[in-house]
Amino acid sequence: MPAKKRCQHEDGCSSPALRIVGQCPHCTSQFCGSHRLPEHHKCTGMSECRQQAFEKNKARLEQERTVASKMTTA
Repeated sequence: MPAKKRCQHEDGCSSPALRIVGQCPHCTSQFCGSHRLPEHHKCTGMSECRQQAFEKNKARLEQERTVASKMTTA
């Protein structure tokens, strides 16, 4: 039986890494339940992730913007 993968957190956490939810999509490392969130393991791809989320939210908000119709008086 192969050895269980351990959390790859920089503080030397010895907890077992979670299979599906423990893999970070931004830095492709595997973490335990305590360190699985990018904010908790100081993810190297965090700034890029935030920028993409900002751009996506900005585009959505600009699309929903309402523009007042201009009325002409005769």
